Amino acid sequence: MSDEKKSCCSNETGEPTATRSAAPMWIVVVTLALLFTGGLFLDSHGGWFDKNVYAPYQSSAQLEAFQPKSGAAAAMARGKSVYEGVCGICHNSDGTGKPGQAPALAGSEWVTAKGINRLAHIPLAGVTGAIQVGGKDWNLNMAAMGAALSDEDMAAVLTYIRTSWGNKAEAVNADDVKKVRTEIGKSPQPYSSTQLKAMPE
Repeated sequence: MSDEKKSCCSNETGEPTATRSAAPMWIVVVTLALLFTGGLFLDSHGGWFDKNVYAPYQSSAQLEAFQPKSGAAAAMARGKSVYEGVCGICHNSDGTGKPGQAPALAGSEWVTAKGINRLAHIPLAGVTGAIQVGGKDWNLNMAAMGAALSDEDMAAVLTYIRTSWGNKAEAVNADDVKKVRTEIGKSPQPYSSTQLKAMPE
């Protein structure tokens, strides 16, 4: 073994030793090029930032609104959905009502009453004639918009309007709705405000 080989591959005792050497530059360049190309591929094909995957949500809070819910949150979400599809057309999605068409539910004494008996009769049987809501006189006819809803959906809607837009009243359960529905019977007739006021809350 030559002196040159001894100096690079062995120590003073003559034992072979590992030495460090710089990696060839072409390996470094090829590795970086592969990482860069792989990153471009994932970016364009992985959907990480693809608006078709994540749009139209702009935040995690927006996405959370569409996640499955349970318990009271599920009932409120269901109530809001049914309200907007059935009631919001006339009463507005924010419960403010429409002039000449339907009174406001926000702040309505009919909505925030202690009991739900009178309130439940309104969507289940309908209303006819003059009625005062929030200090304003209305003369209208409302069909039994809730008659086709299940007891659970009707309870969810009533709970939603009793706890939204500043209203602070107790929730409604399906048994309460079922009781009112049984009382009304299979052929509901619209009530006048006088008939409604004669009922217990």
